[in-house]
Amino acid sequence: MAQVGSLSAETEILSHVLSLVQAVRAFDADNDGSITAAELGGVMASLGYNPSEQEVMAMMQKGDTNKDGLLSIEEFLDLNTKDWEIGSLANLLKAAFETFNGDVDEVLTVNELFGVMGNLGFHLSREDCQNIIASMDGDGDGAVSFEDFKLIVTSLL
Repeated sequence: MAQVGSLSAETEILSHVLSLVQAVRAFDADNDGSITAAELGGVMASLGYNPSEQEVMAMMQKGDTNKDGLLSIEEFLDLNTKDWEIGSLANLLKAAFETFNGDVDEVLTVNELFGVMGNLGFHLSREDCQNIIASMDGDGDGAVSFEDFKLIVTSLL
């Protein structure tokens, strides 16, 4: 069963992960899901950091695991979230992700998350589910695209 205090902190982490995804997408000029070193500098500046050129290059070398000279969204998230302790919410979301994998409408709503969590034996309130969805809802439409859900969950595991 989720604890309300920890769930609140964990949904803040989800919201932060979403802001990382949005920052990368904003600077991904060709919309291919990857950023260059120059774009990485812009992403970091948009997040309130002012890294030197050497720091940006070090981040690129550390994060570019496939050595293609670019940083994919997944690599960027891994670089920026690998030391985070998300707690039980990551496991809950992983279970939901596995259930939703193959969802036809490609979005996750509060009602769907609430229903699946209950079916899986996790006792989250509708309000908890609403907070989770809100923390991952980049466009404010009350739903999370499956692709964003997948990116966020994967970055937390």
